[in-house]
Amino acid sequence: MELRQLAYFVAVCEELSFSRAAARCFISQSAISHQIARLERDLSVQLFERTTRAVVPTDATTRLLPLAKQMLSLESAIRAAVRTTGSRIRLAANMSFATRSLSAIAGAREAHPGAEIEFVIKPFRQRISAVADGDCDLALVRGSVDQPGLAVEQLWVEELMLAVAPAHPLAWRTNVTLRELSDFPLLLPPESEQVLLHTVIRSAFADLPVGPTYGPPIPADHTATMELINHPDAWTVLYAHSPTDGIATVELADHRLRVPVNAVIRAEARQSPVLTTLLAALHSA
Repeated sequence: MELRQLAYFVAVCEELSFSRAAARCFISQSAISHQIARLERDLSVQLFERTTRAVVPTDATTRLLPLAKQMLSLESAIRAAVRTTGSRIRLAANMSFATRSLSAIAGAREAHPGAEIEFVIKPFRQRISAVADGDCDLALVRGSVDQPGLAVEQLWVEELMLAVAPAHPLAWRTNVTLRELSDFPLLLPPESEQVLLHTVIRSAFADLPVGPTYGPPIPADHTATMELINHPDAWTVLYAHSPTDGIATVELADHRLRVPVNAVIRAEARQSPVLTTLLAALHSA
């Protein structure tokens, strides 16, 4: 049994989908299925009943899940306990923040030549847990976090991109309004997977006499780009720096669709000079 297998096991339990768990862990679906199968052989027990429609945890899974979470929490605690402090910083983010983060890291290292700053790729939930457990010093997230012991500092605000298929009636327009978009179906992942996007959309339409017309949810194993190609009359919103190959982007006339990008740090932690410099660099990058 390996710790990574327990991490994959927890991801499948929480997502109830091998494809979503694989995306969350940044590995292929076949790889995560293989590791779960190895874990089942090691434990001589079936952990999931697999059908074409659902992934169903077994009784053994219910007993194993809290222990697996405890083991992973202990791993983070061990890493935090042996870490050097002061000149070593771990920044947790995802790849959409890579360009800005690496620029800020370069600036912080120039100011502190002896500093060691790591850029760690983690899914949203793991970023928050890593900061709370002390394994990472800060995490970059879109939206906010309300968790005891954690503090949130706004770094910048991103303008969401509007995307349509090249054949969409509004694709040729320089800018469009939300009222015009309400006539066309909006494609988004299910709200359970993208709470922030759904909240931003609802807030944007709140003062209008019409709301968005929702199309079918984007499945976890599909891309927004492909869904737009398959639904040329639809539109969607994308985070900044998302791939836009094969689709068209248009400007929103009233610029209502914005999301804050925040740094999450431990509330009681005494900020080192390196961390202070890195936060300032992220603000201005």
